[in-house]
Amino acid sequence: MSDRRLISTGSPFEKQAGYSRAVVQGGWCFVSGTTGYDYETMTMPDDVETQTANTLATIDRTLAEAGFSRADIVRAQYTVTDPAYADKVFPILGEFFAGIRPAATMVVAGLIRPEMKVEIEVTAFKG
Repeated sequence: MSDRRLISTGSPFEKQAGYSRAVVQGGWCFVSGTTGYDYETMTMPDDVETQTANTLATIDRTLAEAGFSRADIVRAQYTVTDPAYADKVFPILGEFFAGIRPAATMVVAGLIRPEMKVEIEVTAFKG
């Protein structure tokens, strides 16, 4: 397991719940489900669009710290808490993933805090 590396954003949830923002193992980077918190202020914006933008910015920073880039993403899992949010986040996702187009799934489900409207998880690979 010497090539296993754990990445943290400093979120209190990581320590509290016993997980890492990302785990790098070999050529893989697994980024945990990420929500729209601004981790510097620990505030959550009200609208799903800003939450999505924050989420993707956190994922970009996490990948960079792990030595990966957005272009390495091969799989994405999107969770929204209301089906109506899909039409609001699709354009943001489409711009973020333009040219990459990973395999992806979107589901509608509840998240652990009522203020959370979107959560995104990605897997990246460097072959």
